Amino acid sequence: MDAWRSKGHDGIGITVSTDLPLVRRLEAMALRAWPARDVLYDGAWQLRLTAGHPSKRLNSITVLDLSDISDIEIRFEKASRRYEAFGRPVTVRETPLTPPALLDFLKDNGAAPFDETIVMTLNLQGFEPHNAIERLPSQDVGRFVETSLALNPAEGLTKAGLAEVVTAIKPAHGFFISQTDDRNPLAAGLCVHDFDMAGIEALAVAENARRAGHGRSLTGSMLRWAKTRGARTAWLQVTANNEAALKLYESFGFKEAYRYRYWRQKREQ
Repeated sequence: MDAWRSKGHDGIGITVSTDLPLVRRLEAMALRAWPARDVLYDGAWQLRLTAGHPSKRLNSITVLDLSDISDIEIRFEKASRRYEAFGRPVTVRETPLTPPALLDFLKDNGAAPFDETIVMTLNLQGFEPHNAIERLPSQDVGRFVETSLALNPAEGLTKAGLAEVVTAIKPAHGFFISQTDDRNPLAAGLCVHDFDMAGIEALAVAENARRAGHGRSLTGSMLRWAKTRGARTAWLQVTANNEAALKLYESFGFKEAYRYRYWRQKREQ
């Protein structure tokens, strides 16, 4: 277990102890489970760019090695120009692998952290699939995209943009959709099975159907599918202020692995 403490950049640490090998593996899994349109590398600096999708996760810089701190100012300026060419603000995603020197540079240049996310894992060996409804996942991209946007519309996101991301997923995956008898969507999610891990992505529940067990039912079905395929560990990402989702995942036994957040230049008042 490697200790990592992020205190001193803004007075608030986003984690205190992290298994860095696990972080590296989960970061690699997340890249394949929710792929950016373009991924460029400058040493251990990973630049993700996706013109058709506004997600910060798909349009940010992630540094994958704590020791890669050479020529920070020059490399950051070079990366900034790439994002500007895409019409995106330059955004850095801070994980336990981010060098403190880069965070100091960002703070010194007027950037501030925002939007904290928790990455959680579950040992599937203790998950009992007979407690979950068996659902056969769909492979219908169009149906999943349409349902996802109906449940969770995002500003600037189109069907074509979401379809581009989903169709680029290489590992085995399935779309899970719950609906009423008259085919009104209740919940939808995506499960990606990659080696011995399975990630849950894009889980959304209709606003008028929340707190009725639809999210729990669909999550259980995805975990059941993952375990029957041989996955040993499940993982997911959830915003830190989403208390309802955190309670749901914790009830399944998910535990926090690490957190990440974003840094961006402060807007002029």
